[in-house]
Amino acid sequence: MNLDVANSLLDSMLWNTAKVAAPVLITSLVVGLIISIFQVITQIQEMTLTFVPKMLAILGVLFIFGPWILTTISSYATALFSEIPNYIG
Repeated sequence: MNLDVANSLLDSMLWNTAKVAAPVLITSLVVGLIISIFQVITQIQEMTLTFVPKMLAILGVLFIFGPWILTTISSYATALFSEIPNYIG
């Protein structure tokens, strides 16, 4: 395996990781920001207030995007394992 192939594998791995993690991370960011703005407006300084809405939002996102995430990961793994003979030679 030469350097170009290794760079290509690393690039595709990082791109797929970012693609799969983006819905959960963006949802967590948006819900956290909304809850923080709500806490500033109402002057409620309860630290546990952000936990439950974030967890429910992440659960909803995983329920909606779960099949797409699994399809993306499995297709990448299938392509990676099918190309192993080409990487050896």
